[in-house]
Amino acid sequence: MSRSLCHIVAAPDAGMRLDALLAERGLYPSRSAAARAIEEGVVFVNGTVVAKKYAVASGDTIVYEVSEDPAPTKLEGQPIDLDVRFEDDHLMVLSKQAGLVCHPSVDHYDGTLVNALVYRCGAGNLCNVQGEDDRLGIVHRLDRDTTGLMLVAKDNATGEALMADIRDRAVDRRYLALVHGVIAHDTGMIDAPIARSANERTRMAIRDVPSARDAVTTFRVLERFEHGSRDDGYTLIDCKLFTGRTHQIRVHMEYAKHPLVGEPVYTSNAPKDAAANCGLERQFLHSFMLSFEHPMTGESLSFADNLPADLQGVLDALAPRSTGRTEAGDEVFSLLSNAPHPYL
Repeated sequence: MSRSLCHIVAAPDAGMRLDALLAERGLYPSRSAAARAIEEGVVFVNGTVVAKKYAVASGDTIVYEVSEDPAPTKLEGQPIDLDVRFEDDHLMVLSKQAGLVCHPSVDHYDGTLVNALVYRCGAGNLCNVQGEDDRLGIVHRLDRDTTGLMLVAKDNATGEALMADIRDRAVDRRYLALVHGVIAHDTGMIDAPIARSANERTRMAIRDVPSARDAVTTFRVLERFEHGSRDDGYTLIDCKLFTGRTHQIRVHMEYAKHPLVGEPVYTSNAPKDAAANCGLERQFLHSFMLSFEHPMTGESLSFADNLPADLQGVLDALAPRSTGRTEAGDEVFSLLSNAPHPYL
């Protein structure tokens, strides 16, 4: 449940950034919470959704939504298994399992990655650069049902450095995705801004509005699979993120008319027959490679992560329909041949 409130900008506040004003005037508990609300399209200035960096003017009317859901209990550590691939005093690299939400939210007060990190490391040994206890250790996120490699920071200096590197595209994050349809070209780029959907708050969409944020995804075709009686074929691709927007690959591939197999939300242009999703109950999306420079030691680190059993099973079933791997496909599967296998 939520309700709408109104705030009129006073003259002394003129020129402030919108997200800063919302936090400083106590309309939201923190600047990051205010920024999220703006990105979700629940903050209006003079009847219009604007960007979080919008400079307010005296007399501006701000209408904003606040949640009336019961407050979550105090964040507690919970003994949730983590597949840790690297750990030192500053950071951790782990392979996230399907179904694990990264941090508490209205729908998931506990049982999250943050609860697991607090149990393993202690709240005082995790970065808190976002200023909220429910984001401890988090410098980037994976969707609940997206699996694979993630970074966690243990101190603020490391967290701030990693987040800056992600913004500056110095962290190489690559994903394996199986999409509907046969992509003809071996490479592609999708450069389309993403914002909260105008009609459904839980969805993101390609939109040309002030609150939209730049989003760039490139991809390489690894393998193609011929069409069957209930589908229009499939393409396995290697996606590289140059930005990190919510649901970015899922939104971009739907926009490109090649939605992810198993995708529950962004399904335009996907075959309507359930069998076309190959029995998957989640999107075929796996963070398989992560490369970065350790911000404290300067060491170059690179990790590869094999597909979980459910996703690998789909590729095994489609193997008789393969038209062959591309050069990029040979490169990726050679990399994965010695990579660890995550658990489900």
